[in-house]
Amino acid sequence: MNAYKRIANFLFEIGTMRKLPRMHRQLLLTGDDSDNIASHSYRVAIIAWILAKEEGADPYKTVMMALLHDLAEVRTGDQNWIHKRYVKIFEEEVHKEQLDGLPFSDFKEFIDEYEKRESIEAKIAKNADLLDQILLLKEYEWQGNKEATVWLKGKGKATGNAKLKELTLKRAKELGKAIYTTSPSAWWDDLWTSKNR
Repeated sequence: MNAYKRIANFLFEIGTMRKLPRMHRQLLLTGDDSDNIASHSYRVAIIAWILAKEEGADPYKTVMMALLHDLAEVRTGDQNWIHKRYVKIFEEEVHKEQLDGLPFSDFKEFIDEYEKRESIEAKIAKNADLLDQILLLKEYEWQGNKEATVWLKGKGKATGNAKLKELTLKRAKELGKAIYTTSPSAWWDDLWTSKNR
């Protein structure tokens, strides 16, 4: 197969990320069709770029890790924390099959670095992944989803900002705190008008 045919096949595969639901829907008791692997990866990439600039890290490398961090899910599907108890995923095998034959090795290098979580870029990409989850939970909580509130604040006596504990970088924690205290619709408070121009 020529290189462009191989790239075309890869891009068609990547396109299916738009069709793959994220599996936390089961535990959050929601049917949000707009939340898929592609929409998640997009916002993670934007968050990663912002944090990379804040941390003085390589934004290109960080964004690429963010875009590719769930690449295997194209073939394995997303697994929530209940699924992970019973299902074994062979990500290395998936990545090898997905990326072998492409005319560049960068994708595999980004994925490997992300999985090790040793570089600042990999740590940023993971924190961006977690921040997207906090944003999504905040959006669901705003819509009245009680289960999202439990995920955000914690259970029992350990209530507060439970998801912030998962963040490992200072700037990511600061952004997380801002997300907790900001209304999901505040961005348009000063934009709306009842009059046409």
